[in-house]
Amino acid sequence: MYSIAIEWKNACPQGHIEVRNGVLKSLNIAKGSGLVRSNGFSEVCRLELEVDAEEIDSGVDPAVVSVFADGAGFSFLLRDVNSKYPIFIPRYGAAVIPASDQRSYEDIDQAIRKIGGKSKLEQIESETEESFDNAAAHTHSPHAPTWLGLSRDMRMFEFDDTILDPFLGLGPIITPRYPKSYLADKYEHAKPEVGPILRYNFRAGRGVSCVPGKTRCLEDGVLPIVVGKIVDDDITYDYTLFTSLERSALTQENVKGTHYLVAVNSNIMFNINPEIEDSINGLASDEFSKDEKTVLYCRVVATNTALVPRYAFFRAPLHVELAVDTYYNSGLGSFEEGKYFCTAKLNGKPWPKDEVAILVNPGETAVMDFALPYNQISKERALALLEQDFEHRHSECREYWLQKLQSAAKIQVPEQRISEMIQAGLLHLDLIAYGQEPGGTVAASVGDYDPIGTESAPIIQFFDSMGWHDLARRCLAFFFETQRDDGYIQNYWHYEVETQAVLWCAGEHYRYTRDDEWMRQIKPNLLKACEYLRAWRKRNMKEELRGKGYGMLEGAVADPEDPYRYFLANGYYSLGLNRVAEMLRNIDPGQAEKLSVEAESVRNDVRTALFDVIARSPLVPLGDGTWCPTVPVWAEASDPGFLLTGKDTVYHSTFVSRDALLGPMWLAFQEVVDPNEPAADVMVDYHTDILYSRNVAFGQPYYSRHPWTHLKRGEVKAFLKTYYNCFSGLADRDTYTFLEVFQSVSSHKTHEEAWFLMETRWMLYMEDGDTLNLLPGIPRDWMSDGKNIELENVASYFGSLTMKVQSQVGKNRITAKIECITDRKPQRVRIRLPHPDSIKAKNTSTGNYDPLTESVTIEAFTGSADLVIEF
Repeated sequence: MYSIAIEWKNACPQGHIEVRNGVLKSLNIAKGSGLVRSNGFSEVCRLELEVDAEEIDSGVDPAVVSVFADGAGFSFLLRDVNSKYPIFIPRYGAAVIPASDQRSYEDIDQAIRKIGGKSKLEQIESETEESFDNAAAHTHSPHAPTWLGLSRDMRMFEFDDTILDPFLGLGPIITPRYPKSYLADKYEHAKPEVGPILRYNFRAGRGVSCVPGKTRCLEDGVLPIVVGKIVDDDITYDYTLFTSLERSALTQENVKGTHYLVAVNSNIMFNINPEIEDSINGLASDEFSKDEKTVLYCRVVATNTALVPRYAFFRAPLHVELAVDTYYNSGLGSFEEGKYFCTAKLNGKPWPKDEVAILVNPGETAVMDFALPYNQISKERALALLEQDFEHRHSECREYWLQKLQSAAKIQVPEQRISEMIQAGLLHLDLIAYGQEPGGTVAASVGDYDPIGTESAPIIQFFDSMGWHDLARRCLAFFFETQRDDGYIQNYWHYEVETQAVLWCAGEHYRYTRDDEWMRQIKPNLLKACEYLRAWRKRNMKEELRGKGYGMLEGAVADPEDPYRYFLANGYYSLGLNRVAEMLRNIDPGQAEKLSVEAESVRNDVRTALFDVIARSPLVPLGDGTWCPTVPVWAEASDPGFLLTGKDTVYHSTFVSRDALLGPMWLAFQEVVDPNEPAADVMVDYHTDILYSRNVAFGQPYYSRHPWTHLKRGEVKAFLKTYYNCFSGLADRDTYTFLEVFQSVSSHKTHEEAWFLMETRWMLYMEDGDTLNLLPGIPRDWMSDGKNIELENVASYFGSLTMKVQSQVGKNRITAKIECITDRKPQRVRIRLPHPDSIKAKNTSTGNYDPLTESVTIEAFTGSADLVIEF
C-alpha cells in the first residue's frame, strides 16, 4: 500500500483521481474546505490518497496515478514519489510527496530552489552562444563517401578514400553506383549492358604507414569535384576526380538524364504503383541502350619536394574482387575479352602496366590520368576515351556546375563553411534529382532511397527557396504521376504519411509561385488525395475511439511498423488540407471553404487527443528540480516509449528515437499547436531535457523539427545549439556530404542535408503571416565589425528578396538594405541585428527597435528600406 499526498499552491476547485495498474483505496482532504466523493474532490489544498499496487522499480505495467483537475491534469508513476526529490510541477501549482511528508507547496518550492539546478534550456541560455568550432570539439567527426555524377542521371560514382582492406590496404575505392546493386537481376535484357557490379581500387604512394598524410575537399569548396592530397614523405600526390561524359561536350543541353521511373525503380524500397508497373521494363530497355556513358575522370600529380630524386608509386584502377594476372596493355584495362573498364596514361602516354614506380627529379612531377566509364565499353570506344584531354574535361565540368550555381539565388554569410555548405548542398540535392532533360518529371531522391513525400519535401522547398521553381514543380509532378487511382500516394515501403505531406509540399510551392495555372492542372490530383484521406478519416470516426484518437489516421510514418494513430501523420493531414484550401481559394472558393472547415475539424480532433495524452502520460524530472508532463507519439498510448512500459522501444540504435523524432513536437511545425502555447512549452521542456544531447536528437536527428520551434519562440541560443551540433556530427567536415544517422551509414542523404539547408534559410529569413522576419536566428558573431550578410534574389512567400547587411560596429552602427519589390510584398519587415557584445541600440533611422529581441520592425513596408541602427 502506498500513501501519498498532493499539495497545491492554491486550492484546486475540483477534479478526480484515476489509477492505472493499481487500485485507489482511499481519498482524503487534509487541507481545504471541500468534499470527497468516490474518486472525485473539490476545493482542496492537500489531498491524501492510498493506492494498492504491486509496484516495482522498473519494467512494464507500472502503477500510474492521474490527477484530472481544472486546468491542471497530470499523471505520475507511483514509484517516482519520494521526499528527497518531490514531484514538483510549478506550471500546475502542484507537488506530489509521500503522505508522511508534511511540507507545504511553498516549503517544497524553496527546497528545490536551494539546489540551484538548471533545465537544459536554462543551461543553454547561460552559456556562450554556440559556434561550429565548439560543436566540432564535442561531436563525432564523420567521414562520408562522395558521390560524383551529373544532374538527372542515375549513373554516378562513389568515391571513398577510407576503406581498409586486409589485402588492398587503404583505398581509395571507386564504385560505379547503381542506385540498387541488384539492378542487373531485375532486367534480363539489361544484363549484357550492365554487367557485374564492380568496385575499383587505385593507388598513389607507397601505402599505409604510421602517418595519416591525407586531406580532401570539394573544388572551390562547393563543386561536385573532389580534390585531395596524399603526403608520402618527399612525394606529394595531388588528385582531382569528377564525372563527365564519354564523348560529347559536357553542357546542360547534352545531359539527357534518366527516366524518373527507371531511376526510382532502381532505388531501395520503392513501392511500385501496380497501375504503372508494366511500363517500367520498356523504359528501362531504352535507358540502358544509351550510347553515351558517364565517365569518372581522375588525375594524380606526384611532385618531388626533396633535394634529390625520389620514386613515385602508382597503380591504375584494378577490380577489387577479381583476380587477374594483368589488367593493362597499351593504356587499356580489361578483365573480360573484348570489354574494357578503364583507360590510363602516365605522363601523357598509354599506361604501361598495372603498377608503376617512376623516378622523379627534385621539383618535377609525374602524372597519372585515368578515365573509368560507368560500365565496360568496346575497344574502339576505349581507344577514343584514351584520347580525351583531362584538362579540357575538367574545365567543362567546372563550367557545368558553376552555371547551375549562377542560375540560383545567392547567399553569402560571414562563416565560410556555411556559405560553402549552402552552395555545395544545392548541388548535392540537384545531383540525385533524377529525370529526363530538358523538361520532364523529376524524382527528388533521398540518397539510396526513392522520393518520399515527407523526406523529399525539404529538398523541393529548398529548390524553391533558391529560385529553382521549375525544378521544384517537376519534382512535385513525380508524386502526382505515381499517385494511385484512388488518390493514395505511397512510394516508399510501408510509409503511410506521404499523401498528407505531398499536399503540404504542393501548398508550399504555391506560396512561392502563386501559380494558378499549375494549380488548375493538379487540382484533380489534390481533390482525389483529399477524398482518399477523408474516407480514411471516416473509418476512424468511431465512438470506441473517443479518447484514443477519434477521427485520426492510423499507420506507419517511418521505419517502425507501428499501426497506430501518430500525431505526426495527422498533423500533416490538417496542414495538407489547409494548404489545398489556400491553393483553391482563387480558382474554387467554395471547395476551398469546405476544405478549410474540414482541416479545422481534423486539427481539433488532433488537439483533443494531444491534451488527453498529456494529462495521462507520466511526469518526468527536469534539471532544475521541477517535473514536466510527457507526450506519447500516438493517440492510443498512455506514456512515451522511452519509459519502457510497453513494446520494444529501441529504433535506430537508441531508446528515445520514436519519442524524439516521430512525436507530437511536429505539431508546432504543422500549425496544430502554436509554438508559444503551454502545450508547446511542455514538449520543448521535456524533449530538451530528456530526449536530446547538446539539444540534438539521437539516431536520425533531422527528423526532429524543434529547431524551427526554437526560432518561432525566439530561442536563438537553443536553435544555434542544435544547428551547429547536429551538422558537425552528421556531415563530412571536408566534403559536406551528409549521412543519415550517427552510425555512419546511408551516405549522400539529401533529406538530412535539405533540412540543414532549410534551417539555414529560416535563420536568415522566415515568414510569419504577413510579416517577413529577417535574420531571426543568426549568431551574434556574424555581426562583428566588418562582416556582411548578403541575400540576392532568394525566394520567399512574398516573392523575390534581396538584402545586404554590413556591420560597422567599430563605428557603432550596422546598416541594412532590404528589397522585396513585388505585388505581394509583406505588410511589415522585422530584422534582427544583434550586436556582437550584446549592446542595445540607441537609435534607428527607421522603424521601431525592440531591445529585448534586438530587432527593428518596419510597419507598412513599401518594398524597400534602408536602415541604419546605431549603438
